[in-house]
Amino acid sequence: MMIRGPLLRVLPPGVRSFSAARCTVDERPEAPRVTQQASLYVHWPYCLRRCTYCNFNKYIPKENKDHLITKCLLQETETLLQLSGVSRITSVFFGGGTPSLAPPSTIAAILESVSKLVNLSHDAEVTIEVNPTPAGMSKLEDFCSAGVNRFSIGVQSLQDEDLKVLGRDHSSRESLQTIAEARRLCPGRVSVDMMFGRPRQTVESWEKELAELLEICDDHVSLYQLTLERGTQLFKQVHCGVASVPGDDVTADMYHSARRTLQQHGFLQYEVSNFARHNSMSGHNMSYWKGEQYIGVGPGAHGRFVPVGEGGLDREARTQTLEPDVWMREVQQSGHGTRRRTHLSHLQLASFHKICSIGRLEEVLVMGMRMTKGITNKHWELFSPHMSLQEVFGASSDVQELLRNQRLILNDRGLRCSWDGLALLDSILPTLLVELEKQTFLKPH
Repeated sequence: MMIRGPLLRVLPPGVRSFSAARCTVDERPEAPRVTQQASLYVHWPYCLRRCTYCNFNKYIPKENKDHLITKCLLQETETLLQLSGVSRITSVFFGGGTPSLAPPSTIAAILESVSKLVNLSHDAEVTIEVNPTPAGMSKLEDFCSAGVNRFSIGVQSLQDEDLKVLGRDHSSRESLQTIAEARRLCPGRVSVDMMFGRPRQTVESWEKELAELLEICDDHVSLYQLTLERGTQLFKQVHCGVASVPGDDVTADMYHSARRTLQQHGFLQYEVSNFARHNSMSGHNMSYWKGEQYIGVGPGAHGRFVPVGEGGLDREARTQTLEPDVWMREVQQSGHGTRRRTHLSHLQLASFHKICSIGRLEEVLVMGMRMTKGITNKHWELFSPHMSLQEVFGASSDVQELLRNQRLILNDRGLRCSWDGLALLDSILPTLLVELEKQTFLKPH
């Protein structure tokens, strides 16, 4: 998908998350727009080095395969667009890996291919993740010429020592230069990623760093809490006592402090990890959180769309083959590298209607509650015409307690977290998910 670096944890360990593998989505005929448009994610899997905290699907190439992977990305884009039957792509996001390693000609070719197959308006949001190295900065203008109009810059830290610990291949000075150049080219459309909870980091040093960031950043900031992923170098260092990270109380203070500081500087928090001013929210990410269709192209990419090109009427969750060389072989053979598809036929959908409803509604709930505006009654009804938010959650004693404690807000507008509740989302969601499952199975259809 579109995420850079570890996220704030949404579900605690041991609690099952929503899963596309459990069911598909029945698209209601009264909402054709949902199936006629989608966002597009394109994955570039290569990096020059692996960061110490990263367990993403990325690879260090032994040889230059830019031409071959470009050809395969174009082929898979064409195949999946035709399968989806969409007439309009609302946004494009080039993620990775390190997509700023890709030749600008690759970006241009993909966007040109999309424009030939479907409607890609001239003002559609087109984002590319950029590693703030001199090489990355030198390509920014060419990326703009290729059709990119938004940059997402992986700064992570403005402390050089911390960048070394994280295994980053850029300096704080290079980050500042890259941000400045990106803002010159795309004013108001530059996002900066920052990470907190880093080794040896304190609340005081984090506040100082944020102050420095606010002097040079544009109108969008993403804050990600460092999570220790098994198998990464940093996980091993902490596990062996070579390094240490701040405790939960300290990282919670960092998060609260950042929210207050950004708010004071005119930034609106519109999602757990994302802040924007001057209406500069990420349209692409918003499409995920709203449960809209998205097509994933490239090794390991995820997608969710209705494959009408195969006669389908129900949404599928699709996952592309992870390893680039294997993925390329599959694309050359079949036109796409989809490794896993989750689909229910009409008969299965009728037989397991409630199970399917839960799986889809789980996704709507988990993703929607990440946004500060939460889930409106109108949006919920699109996916749950037979059960309102009030019917699902209104009678629950556990939910009532969250309402009394002012962690949740449930009213005639919809369901959302309060300002304090959003910071506790990972502990609130299990309660909501349990209640959703209980009420869905109790409700006759």
